[in-house]
Amino acid sequence: MRIVFFSTQVYDRESFLALPRLQNAEFIFQQPKLTLDTAVLATGAEVVCAFINDDLSAPVLERLAASGTKLIALRSAGYNHIDLEAAQRLNLAVVRVPAYSPHAIAEHTVALILALNRHLTRAYNRTREGDFSLRGLTGFDLVHKTVGIIGTGQIGAAFARIMAGFGCRILAYDPYPNPEVIALGASYLELDTLLAQSHIVSLHCPLSPATHHLINAGSLSRMQPGSMLINTSRGALVDTPAVIEALKSGHLGYLGLDVYEEEADLFFEDLSDFPLQDDVLARLLTFPNVIITAHQAFLTREALNAIASTTLDNISAWAAGHPQNLVRLETGS
Repeated sequence: MRIVFFSTQVYDRESFLALPRLQNAEFIFQQPKLTLDTAVLATGAEVVCAFINDDLSAPVLERLAASGTKLIALRSAGYNHIDLEAAQRLNLAVVRVPAYSPHAIAEHTVALILALNRHLTRAYNRTREGDFSLRGLTGFDLVHKTVGIIGTGQIGAAFARIMAGFGCRILAYDPYPNPEVIALGASYLELDTLLAQSHIVSLHCPLSPATHHLINAGSLSRMQPGSMLINTSRGALVDTPAVIEALKSGHLGYLGLDVYEEEADLFFEDLSDFPLQDDVLARLLTFPNVIITAHQAFLTREALNAIASTTLDNISAWAAGHPQNLVRLETGS
């Protein structure tokens, strides 16, 4: 069985090769993203292993199916980047990694909060230049602050546990309340109420038509002046131009992003030798109260090992005729 991996970095190869190899399987690691042009690299491969910014639109899937692909193995929990109708029509099975390390994402979320609150980026740059003054570095105590969590699945629950440990008041919004989060003393509220009461709002919900641009000019206006917004979930949950306007007016006090709606052609690449072509992202990067990381929240040894292990288990189960973690069109899960 030939397995072609797209969008691979050194850490991907290391994590997959550290595990026992599937019997009679050939691993081929490709650094380029999967596109209509690069799909030829998967010719003859029964399995294509794709990541979050790979193109899995109908034309790409058609080309893969025509060249022998039978299974799309996603190295991610999210699957909004694949055309499931086309996959079903082409008889392509799709599997995913529903959970790897919720702690990795939750802990990175907390890192962004602390870095923004205590102005760590500014302090680091200042002391590197011999400036040991403290002007402009005043933060706030997290204890007794209200944290609003939008989406309380495994990641949201892990984040709630950490923030409860800081002594924060936890508010939550989710169509399906999580008993574990309720046990922490959290209150489930309507979205507008959560936004109005929270000092910090953190997004941990999936991207769907219902949540696209969940954070927009209207919802931002309902947030407290000077509050903090964190997104480590999906870039398109946030209307970026609206966020820029809220930052410019001072209504939004802090912004931490690990995801960005137009990240596909930017993140995971070294573009430091070229002018940044994305004017919206370039504008965001000018704000001193904004920290952006390039979709690295998942990047821990534990998470990489779990992603690789589950992906190989998914491929093995499919090859044995007992597929697991299937993504189905009719249920979306």
